[in-house]
Amino acid sequence: MRGAGGSRGGIGSYLLGLAMMCGGFYLLFNSIVVSSRFGTGYRVFSVPAFGGQYAITSGMLMIPFIFGVVMIFYNSRNYFGWLLALGSLLALIFGVLASVNFSFRSMSAFDLIVILVLCAGGLGLFLRSLQERPAAE
Repeated sequence: MRGAGGSRGGIGSYLLGLAMMCGGFYLLFNSIVVSSRFGTGYRVFSVPAFGGQYAITSGMLMIPFIFGVVMIFYNSRNYFGWLLALGSLLALIFGVLASVNFSFRSMSAFDLIVILVLCAGGLGLFLRSLQERPAAE
């Protein structure tokens, strides 16, 4: 009889490893706090010009986006309109991603060790169960 993944590995270690990985990664991702400081007045880029640094905010990026959408609706074959709309949309997405902060909640060292053992141990059991074992003779 074939086990996990069509190999001769154990179904028990496959299920135990999968459960440990799911629990460990759930606890790991549950302990991460995600925050953002992105808004209409958020400084996405700064451009050096005339001897100083000038900020380009996320609200300013909406202006070329609106012009690009108007050009696309007027003539859908206008490549400059597509360039304006997609370029400003990509800049907005980059600005949102650049403003995201990831941090851990405060936890004890024991909690962190339990989470890491569940993740790494579950991954090890899971991968071991997919390995081909010699048949018992």
